[in-house]
This record gives sequence, C-alpha cells and structure tokens, in this order.
Amino acid sequence: MTNPVARLLGALPPGVRLVAGGTVVLGVSSYIFLALAGHSLDTTQVAGVSMLWTLVMSVGYGLFSPVELELTRLVAARDVAGQGPGPAIRRVLLATAAVLAVVLAAVAAAARPIADRFFSGDIGLVAGLGGALVGLAVSSVARGALAGLGRFGAYGLQLGVDGGLRIGLAALIPLFGAHSALAFSLILVAAPLAASAIGMRSVLADRRGGPAPAWRDVVTGLGLLTGSTLLAQLMVNAAVVSVGVLSPSSKALIAALLNAVVLARVPLFAYAAIQASLVSSLSGAAAAGNHGEFRKVLLRTGGIVVLMCTAAGLPTVILGPWAIRLFFKAQDVLGPVDFLWLSLGTLCYMLATVFGQALLSLGRHQRQLLSWLAGTTALVAVTAVPGAIATRVELAYLAGAAVSAAAMLWALARSLAAPTGAVTEQQAPLATPQSSEV
Repeated sequence: MTNPVARLLGALPPGVRLVAGGTVVLGVSSYIFLALAGHSLDTTQVAGVSMLWTLVMSVGYGLFSPVELELTRLVAARDVAGQGPGPAIRRVLLATAAVLAVVLAAVAAAARPIADRFFSGDIGLVAGLGGALVGLAVSSVARGALAGLGRFGAYGLQLGVDGGLRIGLAALIPLFGAHSALAFSLILVAAPLAASAIGMRSVLADRRGGPAPAWRDVVTGLGLLTGSTLLAQLMVNAAVVSVGVLSPSSKALIAALLNAVVLARVPLFAYAAIQASLVSSLSGAAAAGNHGEFRKVLLRTGGIVVLMCTAAGLPTVILGPWAIRLFFKAQDVLGPVDFLWLSLGTLCYMLATVFGQALLSLGRHQRQLLSWLAGTTALVAVTAVPGAIATRVELAYLAGAAVSAAAMLWALARSLAAPTGAVTEQQAPLATPQSSEV
C-alpha cells in the first residue's frame, strides 16, 4: 500500500472489514426508515416518529452501548484464558435486565407526560419507545458476546439483518395502507430482536465453562460507562431534543433538524465498524504497556476520522438543505450554515469518541466521564444563550463536543506520561485474564 489513505486503512484493527458491510446496511436503514415515514405519515406523526427515533438513539444507546463494550472486554479476557462466555453473558444480562426494568417502570409511570411532551399526545408511541428499548438491550448483549469472541462475521451479519428488516418492514407499511406512527415504531422492536436471535446461535454453541466475573467488576464497569455513554448520546442528539423541549410547537423545525442531524452523522455509522475491534487493539496494547503501539493505533484512527468527516462534511454542507427537502420532504427551514455547524460538531464528537475509547482501554473510566460532563456543561451553557433556537442548539453541539474532545486529549496526554508499570483497577481484568475476577 503506497498512498496515505491505504496506509491508514491498513492500520485499522482486525475485523473492521467484516463488520463494515453490516454497519453500512444498518446505517442506510436509518435514512430509508425516516424517508419512508416522511412519505407515509402526516407532519405531526413524522415529528413523533422522529422524536421516538431520537430518544432511542440517545437514551437507549446511552444505557445499553456500555453493555456491549463491557461484555466485549469481559468475554475477550475469558476467551484468552480458555474460559467460555456463558457465565459473563448471564451476569451482564441480569444486570442489563435490572436496568431495563427500572427504565420501563419509569416510562410507564410517566407515560402521559412523555406522550404529551414528545409525541403530541400519542400514547402508542410511548409503548413503542418501551419496546424499542427492550430490542436494543437484547441486541447489545448479543453484539458484546460476538465481539468479545472475535466473531466479527456474525457481528456484521447481525447488523445487516437488523438494518435489512428495518428497510423491508418500513416498505411494507405504506404498501398495506397502514399509515400509522405506531406501526413504524414497532419496527424498532421486531428488527433488533430477530437479528439478535440469529447472531446468538454461534455464541450459545460455546460450552466452555469457567467462573463468573465478580459482580463488583460488572457493576463498576457498567456504571461508569453508562454515565459516559448517556452524556455522549445526549450530546449528539441534543439539538433535536432541545428544540422539542424549548419549542414543542415547531414541528417543521424538529423534523428538518432531525433529518439534518442524520445527514451530518454519516461518518458516525462508518466509525461503528471500527469501534468493536478498536477497543480490543487499544486494550491489548495498554495491558502490555506498549505505549508506542497504542499511540500508533490512536493516531491513525484519528486520521481516518478526520478524513471521513472531511469527505462527508463538504457535500453535506453544500447539498444538505436540498437533500432533506427531496428525500425527507422537510420544509425549507435550514440552510448551509446550519449544516456547517452540525458537521463540525460531528468531527469534534467523533474525535472525542476515539479519545474516550482510548481512555477506557487505559482504565481511565472516571476521566472519560468527567470529560463528557465538561462538554455537557458547555452544551447547556450555549443552549441557554439568547438567539435563534436552531443556531443555538447547533452551536451548543459544536461547543460541547469540542470541550469534551479537548478534555479527553489532555487526560490522555497525562495518562500516557504516567509510569508504564501503573495498572489501574479497571485495567486489571485485561492484564490478568487468568483471574476469576474477569
């Protein structure tokens, strides 16, 4: 490989190419799902489905993405030690079920206020929200187990089946004349559950035993990661949610802004193909004390992120206003400058995500959480500044992501400058996979 782009691609962790296809299908399915909803439902229903999608992406992924990451870490360590994934999966699944039960109880108790605030009084979409959270929780456990075992082919297949079902089912709804927001919401339940059943077959065939990981390790890891991921998902989806809270009557702006955010986040879908294997590579280098390899993987992954955001951001800024009108039937309420702020915010957000994964691999969970907290504080402060609401929420996204990325980069520099022999409590399971306290 002679050109810089090829060298950067060659430096990516193993497994990326196997996951990429499924990631593309799942990413594309989001656009098609929202486009079909836009052409099948009226403006109020589209706003409800858009808000549902945003809440699932923010709250749902904030709660359950840590499940995938922590289970990947636990299962990978057990696999190296010759132990099966079953005990870790069962323990993480129990912890996930407990969190899910609390969340569903809260949603049920506040069903009417949630429906009135976010779904124009449609109580059916609240039920769809609860079901979508169940699907997301189950699929996160399945992906974590697959990634930990290095079965990236099955991992990619699960993503592809999930996305394919979303497209197929969304296409069937208007064909049968079912112009219902609830019908579209149920797709977010059925697709991930069916895909998880397919993905878990190979995991369940692994009958190797071994002691279960300590509850303390599971709860601590999930707790810190959940805090970080919730703040990260809140940040990336805050623009739409903020408009929904500050100006719930602005239905056209909510729908258009959701479409714009989806376009600006195109590089995030590509990064999803990298994340599962990136954590493994960085963790291995950190556990071995190989800071040179750690820096190389981090630097080249950062280079890939900058290239992806530049390649996607320029056409998004130029063509974005036209694209959301054509493909999503959005009203003409956003211009190129709006897409510029959103694209720059996505670049900073993705760099913060890469730096956050590096901190996680070094065992610096607390520093990752504090960095996202600093960024969230900046986001809230900018949102509160008087001015046009669209501009405020877009600049708030950019400011929050930039502050988070800068704080994490500073924390990384301090961590890599620390003595190489220092191993944190969170790193210990990776450094000593033979321990029963995985």
